[in-house]
Amino acid sequence: MPLMKSWVTSANSATHPFPLNNLPYGVFSVDGDEPRCGVAIGDMILDMQAAEEAGLVQLTDMPLFDVPYWNDLMEQGPAVWTALRERLTSLLAEGAAEQDKVEPLLVPASTAELHMPFAVSEYTDFYAGKNHAFNVGTMFRGPENALPPNWLHIPIGYNGRASSVVVSGTDVRRPWGQLKGPNDDAPRWAPCARFDIELELGAIVGTSSEGPITVQQADDHIFGYVLLNDWSARDIQAWEYQPLGPFQAKATATSISPWIVTKSALHPFRCDTPEREVELLDHLKDCGPMLYDIDLEVTMAPEGKEPTTIARTNYKEMYYSAAQQLAHHSTSGCPMNAGDLLGSGTISGPTKESRGSLLELSWGGKEPLTLDTGEERSFIADGDTLTLKGTAKGKGYTIGFGDCTGTVLPALNDPFQR
Repeated sequence: MPLMKSWVTSANSATHPFPLNNLPYGVFSVDGDEPRCGVAIGDMILDMQAAEEAGLVQLTDMPLFDVPYWNDLMEQGPAVWTALRERLTSLLAEGAAEQDKVEPLLVPASTAELHMPFAVSEYTDFYAGKNHAFNVGTMFRGPENALPPNWLHIPIGYNGRASSVVVSGTDVRRPWGQLKGPNDDAPRWAPCARFDIELELGAIVGTSSEGPITVQQADDHIFGYVLLNDWSARDIQAWEYQPLGPFQAKATATSISPWIVTKSALHPFRCDTPEREVELLDHLKDCGPMLYDIDLEVTMAPEGKEPTTIARTNYKEMYYSAAQQLAHHSTSGCPMNAGDLLGSGTISGPTKESRGSLLELSWGGKEPLTLDTGEERSFIADGDTLTLKGTAKGKGYTIGFGDCTGTVLPALNDPFQR
């Protein structure tokens, strides 16, 4: 599919992340007004509440955009999702008959503050990238035992904290926790010294389910995707994770990009999951291309300094698709809700420069990175800003997510000191 031309001329650049082919969904405010739903088109944002009130968008008998989140639209299901995309395309396409009515409803993106694009119902994070799982397992158990026995059979995951999911641009505070080094006799209470990121893609469930669903049904239930940074306290994690896995090490924050890129916008970039080393059981078998060719990048910027690109990889490196993750999640009869967020797990490629976490990039701190500033990092220092970027390149156009950024603030003074 080539670039679709819009009368919003800034959307017609081959490199702009928000062409008519994209139309991502977010929530914005201007000058302290109440947040509202918006659609990005070039350098502008279409005010969806105003468009609905003006009668330009009428999808159901009830208003869908009088709230500052996209959950109400999600709950309407794929037919309404498709109808909205078709209507937006007709309103914003070059030569649109209603341009004069839509133009006053556009807001310059440069004047807008972006907010959480949806209300997160529940959050589950997976461990579904093979290169990452193999790297981490090799560090702790050696290459011969790197992957757990179940890893090639099911997408491993854990339930995280929906309350800790924040939008890009939100500062992240270095956490305190129990730390115990391999040579320590007892744990101690201290700020995390090995704070890390995980480069992920988050899938947003748009259609609720009450029981097990197939992989194809799961794919139909997915509304869209965001970039996701699963901030991770590695030293807290090392002490707490046995036998039940991540807990406080993952509860500080999870940052997401501000725009939901719909599954429809990503459709031209679908690609297959990798060849299976072990045949999956029927309920998890692939039923078509359900990964996406999305270039991903991580930059790190010390306080007041220019960023350094520290990793480049691609979402097609995943072993399990989001549809397989969602289908597996539902197998026990676990209800899935509109607004559930599924983190892909760290997306790492096969080379050192394509590793999606500092744990891997510095190989557990043994091989520090040298930034363009000349400074070294094994893990995140106070004041560092980490930014995730994601783009899919089409014929004469680019699909972007908007940056997913967070700056790490120093730990608070000991909150329990008396």
